[in-house]
Amino acid sequence: MFLAAQLIGLAVINAYSPHVKQTINETTGVVENVTITPYLPYGMQPPEIKPEISVVSIIVALLFATLLIFLLSRIKAVLFLRFWFFVVVLLALAITINAAFIPTKLFATQFLALVVALPLAFYKVFERNLLVHNFTELLIYPGIAAIFVPILNIWTALLLLIAISIYDMYAVWHTKFMQKMAKFQIQKVKVFAGFFVPYLTKTAKAKIAKLRKMKRVKLEKAGRKKGEPRELKVKVGLAILGGGDVAFPLIFAGVLFRAVGLISSLIVVLFATISLLLLFVFAKKGKFYPAMPFLTAGCIAGWLLGLLI
Repeated sequence: MFLAAQLIGLAVINAYSPHVKQTINETTGVVENVTITPYLPYGMQPPEIKPEISVVSIIVALLFATLLIFLLSRIKAVLFLRFWFFVVVLLALAITINAAFIPTKLFATQFLALVVALPLAFYKVFERNLLVHNFTELLIYPGIAAIFVPILNIWTALLLLIAISIYDMYAVWHTKFMQKMAKFQIQKVKVFAGFFVPYLTKTAKAKIAKLRKMKRVKLEKAGRKKGEPRELKVKVGLAILGGGDVAFPLIFAGVLFRAVGLISSLIVVLFATISLLLLFVFAKKGKFYPAMPFLTAGCIAGWLLGLLI
């Protein structure tokens, strides 16, 4: 899913990137090269500012958003948080879907993109379906990356990766803020920004096998307590990957794509995917790990290899 999101993201970034088109001047009859820049819909086109200012602005905005989410979680403003998620998801989905409409030159493509995105965003936030959740995650981060890529260059994008990695390590290993925020999102808000895949542990599998072997009468008796029915619960493990762990490597790959070319960005995507795979292979179950330091190492390794090539 991480790899798919990166590849979709590069396609979306390409759709919104400037491209040269040959046109014939009607007056002179001469073939001219005209640069066409598709603008982001819904007023999301970023301003023309220096990349150095952009990266500081992004970091400050992320810290402010994190603090705001923390405060809202403390006062248990669940409904407001769900509505906030809904708006962000809707816009990000619509930006990605609109990119698919750009080559078609259909009328009112922005409106069509919103029409397609609206039921997906609603079902994701308010209905909770595992398949819909993970499918929409594939389309959310490409839309977010398309907003930030134009205002960064390679060095500021690299600085952003390093800064987020340091913050990720501090928030996971020291304050454990990331764990608390993830649990609050999943258990209370009922929405999670990132991929998650449930799996059964060996203990859970053994319990299910034991329940299957029990006779119906005995099973019903086990499910009752003091004459009242109760559920027979089995704990399910959850493998999760935060949304930032998907978005920031994609932003770096997207900046490389626009600055250097497709090959360099694909190498970065490949190395980032390998670093994430190694993390999941060697990580211990039941523990939280900051993924960004590993992903950043993979991105830097891929970038350096691209320079050598």
